[in-house]
Amino acid sequence: MAELLSYRSHFNKTLNLAYPVMLSQLGHIMVGVVDSIMVGQLGPTELAASSFANNFMGVFMMFGIGVTYGITPMVAQADGKKDHDKITRLLRHGIILSILVGIVLTLFMYVLTTAFPYMSQPDDVIRLGKPYFFIIATSLFPLIVFQGFRQFAEGMSVTKPTMYITILANGLNVLLNYLLIYGNFGFPELGLNGAGWGTLVSRIFMALGLLWFVRSYSKFKTYRPGFVLNKFRADFFKPMLKIGIPTGGQFVFEVGAFAMAAIMMGWLGTIPLAAHQIAISLVSLSYMMASGISAASTVRVGNQLGLGDYLNLKRAGNTSYLMVLIFMACCSTIYILFNGFFPTIYVHEEEVIGIASSLIIIAGLFQLSDGVQVVGLGSLRGMSDVKAPTIITLVSYWGLAIPVSYVFGFVLDFGPQGIWFGLFIGLTVAAITLYIRFNRLANQKIKANIG
Repeated sequence: MAELLSYRSHFNKTLNLAYPVMLSQLGHIMVGVVDSIMVGQLGPTELAASSFANNFMGVFMMFGIGVTYGITPMVAQADGKKDHDKITRLLRHGIILSILVGIVLTLFMYVLTTAFPYMSQPDDVIRLGKPYFFIIATSLFPLIVFQGFRQFAEGMSVTKPTMYITILANGLNVLLNYLLIYGNFGFPELGLNGAGWGTLVSRIFMALGLLWFVRSYSKFKTYRPGFVLNKFRADFFKPMLKIGIPTGGQFVFEVGAFAMAAIMMGWLGTIPLAAHQIAISLVSLSYMMASGISAASTVRVGNQLGLGDYLNLKRAGNTSYLMVLIFMACCSTIYILFNGFFPTIYVHEEEVIGIASSLIIIAGLFQLSDGVQVVGLGSLRGMSDVKAPTIITLVSYWGLAIPVSYVFGFVLDFGPQGIWFGLFIGLTVAAITLYIRFNRLANQKIKANIG
């Protein structure tokens, strides 16, 4: 029987995997945060248009990212077994899968723009948001290709290069925003669309950069035949999609709930929608960094599953829960203490600042729930358990959070704050349920192994 490692040992192993992913996630989401800050200087209407477009983009983006997540646990399990042939096949099929998913989702987003005028949003929001949405929709293809290579590298426990590439891309995005939004140094003044072009170019850079790294890294030399894409087998996509599609569904249910909240904010007007964008950009920072811990948990749990070491599997998962609780508690404290300051970074309109400040307090309250639920999904994904978590997220967000948000926001007339309290309730239910499921499945495997 394998030695049961201490929590300190698990913490160190998970942290070494997690912190580069957390920083790369931070760099990734900072693209959107910087866009919001720089667009906010143009006015609340432009910020509201950005919110409307990005919330729709977020649904498709997170589904595509979720599908690529099917690569990571399979690579981690194969790496645990030292099955190099399978890892090569996973690289090949992961590349093909990300290309196809990127194309399909991008085309679907183009079609979606025809429905924008029927969503009861302010006219100026639709007018500004539609061309911007076309540009960021195009950026989804290189982003999903990047994700395919990223999930392969993370499954092999190689996380730092992704971090460096993402940070460089973030710097490129800031530079392009400065030049194209405001028309500095002789560049055209494109306003909101300038932010879209900055995002598109930086994501192309990310995809090409990580492709080059995976292709040239010495540790991956054995797997270079995986770049020969014409030797694929259709049946090899099935186990990847068996994990990836439900995972994409999990992300869609959560991100879709926040997108629906944005639509409801639009029913209240441009000012609440702009305030929502400020609060959601901050929440995205902590969420995406917490998802770095979740990604590390997927790899750690997947490795232990491949080794058949279920005691350490459980401890690795629970270590991730402890880490995310500590991290999100810090984020919660910062949000609540500085709730009045953060909105002033984005806008100067007092009404927007007032609403955003109150939403940031609610965001602070649900940080622990948000962190636990995302790590719960990652830990269960490492065990290839995706169906039940998908049902849990569907019920929590669309069976509970959205109806409660509508009742609180409109029936009881609590306004923007009521909409966010509904999201708080859904996140909390999901967090508790996913945590219970992980520990129950881990205990079942331990008992079956002992028996």
